[in-house]
Amino acid sequence: MRGAVRAVLAGGLLLAALPAAHAATPAPAQCKGAEGYLASGQRTFLWRPEWLAAQRTAAASDAALRQRLIRGADAALRRGPYSVTDKPRAAGSGDKRDYLSIGPYWWPDTSKPDGEPYRRRDGQVNPERNGDRFDVQRLGAFSRDVETLALAWHATGDVRYAEHAAKLLRAWFVTAETRMNPNLDYAQAVPGASAGRPEGIIEATRLVPVIEAIGVLGPSKAISADDQRAIESWFADFATWMAASPNGKGQRAARNNHGVYYDMLLGQFALFARMDNVTQRLAQDFLTRRLGPQIDAAGTLPAETARTRSWHYSAFTLRAGVQMAMLGDCVGVDLWQGDGKANPLRRGVDYLAGYRTKLDAWPFKDIDLADPGRRARAMTESDTMLTLAAWGFRDARLMPPEVPAADAGWLVPYPR
Repeated sequence: MRGAVRAVLAGGLLLAALPAAHAATPAPAQCKGAEGYLASGQRTFLWRPEWLAAQRTAAASDAALRQRLIRGADAALRRGPYSVTDKPRAAGSGDKRDYLSIGPYWWPDTSKPDGEPYRRRDGQVNPERNGDRFDVQRLGAFSRDVETLALAWHATGDVRYAEHAAKLLRAWFVTAETRMNPNLDYAQAVPGASAGRPEGIIEATRLVPVIEAIGVLGPSKAISADDQRAIESWFADFATWMAASPNGKGQRAARNNHGVYYDMLLGQFALFARMDNVTQRLAQDFLTRRLGPQIDAAGTLPAETARTRSWHYSAFTLRAGVQMAMLGDCVGVDLWQGDGKANPLRRGVDYLAGYRTKLDAWPFKDIDLADPGRRARAMTESDTMLTLAAWGFRDARLMPPEVPAADAGWLVPYPR
């Protein structure tokens, strides 16, 4: 929507947000630990009340935007519920409730009769991964529908959307026969080599908008108190699994985007499960222990720029860093302070932002940038990160160039 600020929510959904909606807010809401923002009963952590209010205002004033939202939600009403038990064959445990996927860049070895063990082709996604035999597409569809339904209910007040979202949530997290077991023991398996790997934890990024959507749905009363407790308990168990399991420990030790996402995911899940102290400890160590060692003096992420999709992975990693800083706001840890010399997150964001309008000069290999469709998706991903960073650092210069400077002015006045 031209002439409007795009508020970018944690799940990656771009929502039109009028500057006037921000200007009408005298002060920003405060995130208070496990209680989140709790604006009008909405317990969110990454979706700020100002952005949600702006989304509702925009949907009320822009008929085309409102119709797109309603069409998406009406389509979601016809889908689901989703369950990991829908796959035809269980993981190695024999329990269909255990989530199962294969690594995205692993392909059958054509020199072997059965194709195993699979071989890696960095940056090239094996379409087999997205088939019905595995759960990653199912989890993605569940996440997108819950997010869409929650935002549509928030914008329209149509109770059908809230009730269907609650139905999807019960099937995935609560109902004994269909709920996913709170682990990723069998995620990103490599046929013939590994039943499941630490890297699979990154697939839990699809649960990030689900938590925020649950918070948005709070005032609808569609989610019962018992179901809310059961979902919070599920995430508490999952957070414990992340901390104690072999895959969790392996991911925690990762020195690339996987380690950054481990901290951010555990931080959000722990807040939702009302374990504030876990998130606080992660935030306190984040810049020095986690992100600092991964970003060099220039602002590049060597572990990511060495990949075949260097722009994507750099922006992807920094997005988790920005989201971790947003979670830090909830537990009294300021990860936004300091310039690039002192703050590795700012240094990395500044480096990427410097190439946003001169992408062809990006000095690292990226197979996405040569393909128009993949390039556009890569830009959407990096623009999401830069918009969130512009808010967090209160620096409108980081806003993607399509957003007029006047419309980005609302970023500056709000103190933290």
